[in-house]
Amino acid sequence: MKILIVGGAGYVGGAVTDLLKNKYDITVFDNLLYENSFQKNVKFIYGDVRDYKLLKKLFSRFDTIVWIAAIVGDGACNINPSVTNEVNFNSVKFLSKNFKGRIIFFSTCSVYGAQNGILNEKSKINPLSMYAITKLKAENILKNNNSIIFRLGTLFGIGDDYSRVRMDLVLNILTAKAHFEKKISVFGGNQYRPLLHVKDAAKAIELAIESKKNGIYNIHKENITILNIAKKIKNKFKKIQVNKVKIKFQDARNYKVTSDKAKNDLNFNPLLSIEYGIDEIYYLISSKRIKNINDPRYTNQKFLEMYSNKLNSI
Repeated sequence: MKILIVGGAGYVGGAVTDLLKNKYDITVFDNLLYENSFQKNVKFIYGDVRDYKLLKKLFSRFDTIVWIAAIVGDGACNINPSVTNEVNFNSVKFLSKNFKGRIIFFSTCSVYGAQNGILNEKSKINPLSMYAITKLKAENILKNNNSIIFRLGTLFGIGDDYSRVRMDLVLNILTAKAHFEKKISVFGGNQYRPLLHVKDAAKAIELAIESKKNGIYNIHKENITILNIAKKIKNKFKKIQVNKVKIKFQDARNYKVTSDKAKNDLNFNPLLSIEYGIDEIYYLISSKRIKNINDPRYTNQKFLEMYSNKLNSI
């Protein structure tokens, strides 16, 4: 089986590539938006998902496409909504119309917005951001393909030993703040997030490759409030302060999901706990394996604000 991993050099793509490289004939397609090089020992094609001429030449060479490439995060998507729509939706529309093989696509649980109760794949959708809206549009365009769509929970942890780690994810950044600032400020704190380790997200890709199932699947490990994430981090650091700030939280998302469908249909069983992710990030920063944790490259929005020209060029 020949597999093209579109966005295979990124935070999630790095984990997917490592998991699949010794099992399948894989090729990574990526524009290295956040990276300066790609040095893994796998086949690599440099390219942009908006380069339809190049993509059309490639499609016939592969049985399966794992589509991870996207502008990710509410703030990052708002920098240039037109480009966000081109990357997150128009390119997927092109994929849907021009590729006849198996498609595995990463969407987001953010499409649920702010809701009470435990949400499954048939629950009402309520996207509150450009990011969620474009992902939902992409979902809808892929429904008639031979596709499986994963609505990812909020990711955490380290994906691989080479690709950059994201420090704009709630568990990762709160762990870093606990180490450097000796305190955590939580805005609101009662908002639920369905957390998932990035390597468990990669494992879902492997399960999808081996399955003939189609459709939409939530995938997460644990529903937890942001305040309780902070409390778990405090258990690691002991002496830090956790301050709950009584102001309106800027991010209105609040949702809990079930991943029973993925468990039953795909045998999805995420193994890596929140505590494991806290330990990973703590080790990374306490052993000074990142030179500057505040470097914009670790935060999607800050990096793209500084280098917005990278969004416009193919």
